[in-house]
Amino acid sequence: MSETVLVTGGRGYVAGWCIIQLLERGYTVRATLRSRSTEQALRAVIAEAVDPAERLSFVVADLTSDEGWDDAVAGCDYVLHVASPLGLDSPGDKDALIGPARDGALRVLAAATRARVKRVVMTSACAAATPLMSSPDGSTDETAWSDPDDPSMTAYRKSKVVAEKAAWQFMKEQDGPTSLTTILPGAVFGPVLSADNLGSVQVIGRLLEGRIAGNPRIGFEVVDVRDLADAHLRAMVSPAAAGERIIAAGEFLWTAQISAVLRESLGDAASKVPTRNLPDFLVRLAARFNPEVKAIRPTLGRQHLHSSAKAERLLGWKARPGAETVLACAQSLLDRNALSSGRSR
Repeated sequence: MSETVLVTGGRGYVAGWCIIQLLERGYTVRATLRSRSTEQALRAVIAEAVDPAERLSFVVADLTSDEGWDDAVAGCDYVLHVASPLGLDSPGDKDALIGPARDGALRVLAAATRARVKRVVMTSACAAATPLMSSPDGSTDETAWSDPDDPSMTAYRKSKVVAEKAAWQFMKEQDGPTSLTTILPGAVFGPVLSADNLGSVQVIGRLLEGRIAGNPRIGFEVVDVRDLADAHLRAMVSPAAAGERIIAAGEFLWTAQISAVLRESLGDAASKVPTRNLPDFLVRLAARFNPEVKAIRPTLGRQHLHSSAKAERLLGWKARPGAETVLACAQSLLDRNALSSGRSR
């Protein structure tokens, strides 16, 4: 009988690829959903990539509630805790992201340790291992922790720091067989499975749609969603990964470089991709009126890198070239009619 893996947040972008790769490698997969109403659509999406046979099931469990988590992990060998609130900052209560991320992680870990699963692999972010925005550019590894009290930190980034710190503190107090590994990805791009829950992929969509007037001096450590899923699965079974933070970041690309890749490779489909670069002062001015721009303003002109040497050493993992990931992402958005300009509203 194959081992069983619980994947949280089954409808999510990263979770979908984790499910596919687990099924491809012979595991039995159980995925959590917030509602049964999305099960049929998700099954259809997964079936496009791999035949799940009888090895895929779903359970209802929500990060904001204790209900359902013990049933979700019952009989599981591993847990991939991928689910986390995702959204742009708003003037409202930042706890709308931070609370569910922290408390949800603790609910998953508590249920997993009660069920005595072998390992939980939790998705964090490079944002949880980044120096103060006022610090000079350089390179960071897993020994670094972001300061959650940094005033330039967005709610999403802060939620990742707070949730991961809470997870490690929880595990320090446990003496059972369950171990924890956290994966810290860069900016996740790559092929989408559907037009839902696009997350960071919306950056590519906005460039294709011409919704960005020019290229801001913003950069991304691009990691392919397929490579990120592979990192989770490698960390799940590697004895050396137990109790470790592992960065999974790829090639750094400025927005202007991403735009150039799209224009050079997609022809007419990239006709709206910006060709000019935006001066920093215009981006700072726009940030006063646009909350989305305000969220990225602290990273303007910043090129602080995160080393994936540990992932390469412990897991034998390596990210594919950034241009390949960007193109796969853009082509999937076009093929799936996932751009807002091409979908009915």
